[in-house]
Amino acid sequence: DGALARARAALDGSRAAAGRLARQQYQDGGSGELSPYLRLLLARDPQHALQQGHVVGEIARERAGTVERLTGDEKRAAALARQAHAALDAQLDIARRQQRARDDVRARLAAVEKLLASLSSRQLAALAEFERTGIVEAQRGFLASGVLGAGQPPTAQGEEAVRYAVRQLGKPYRWGAAGPLAYDCSGLTSQAWARAGTPIPRTSQEQWARLKRVPLSELRPGDLVVYFPEATHVALYLGDGMVVQAPRPGAAVKVSPLAANPVLGAVRPDPGGTPLRRYVPPVLPRGALDGPDAGFYAAEPAAATSPR
Repeated sequence: DGALARARAALDGSRAAAGRLARQQYQDGGSGELSPYLRLLLARDPQHALQQGHVVGEIARERAGTVERLTGDEKRAAALARQAHAALDAQLDIARRQQRARDDVRARLAAVEKLLASLSSRQLAALAEFERTGIVEAQRGFLASGVLGAGQPPTAQGEEAVRYAVRQLGKPYRWGAAGPLAYDCSGLTSQAWARAGTPIPRTSQEQWARLKRVPLSELRPGDLVVYFPEATHVALYLGDGMVVQAPRPGAAVKVSPLAANPVLGAVRPDPGGTPLRRYVPPVLPRGALDGPDAGFYAAEPAAATSPR
């Protein structure tokens, strides 16, 4: 758009120059005087004739340059206008695809909420117990494998991101939200790192694709743990095998075992940062571990408002 505006301004300038050229030619033609070309042919003084020829050449070159600039500006403006239309068409296509994705996820959310509403309190309790037992077993096996290593302290920014995330405990999950009253999973992680001074991509898929990947054995607080084969869920590593996350609809921001969901890998927003020499983890409030841990297996909205 900016390039097109500049090209149109240049085109207007060239058209004005062409207009002046046309007026000049009209005035010269209607003055009753001989043209510079004819005066050159009739000149008696050869030196004067040469000088007149130089002047005529300059005028001709100036006029040719004006016409050339006008033609070039018109072509440039037309090409940029075509590019602008193509960019707009592409943007509209992306917007339509995003709308379809949002509609799909909202339909799935509605189906989940309808299913949960149909369950009795006994069924809900049995489901929660089944989930809790499975997560405990997964976490026990995960820690026993030694994949996490000894652990490392965070950087100053990582510590700030962790403390911000812990201050959000208890706030509700809302799909597409990035605070301050509610969060989805990547809304929490992106906002935590933005508050720490390092804006990161908004969605879990973008965070997985664009941030530096690190092995789980080198995890440090503040790193992001990404879940599910399509990177549709993310949490912020707290340390000692635990994460802070916004799990799913109907849940709240909470502390969960790292193995609460199928781990895809981990990424680091500040790979060049220096770990702190001394780190004191934040004190968790009462009830930080309460509530469901399983994440919502669905793509989050790329268009949600949040720092990038």
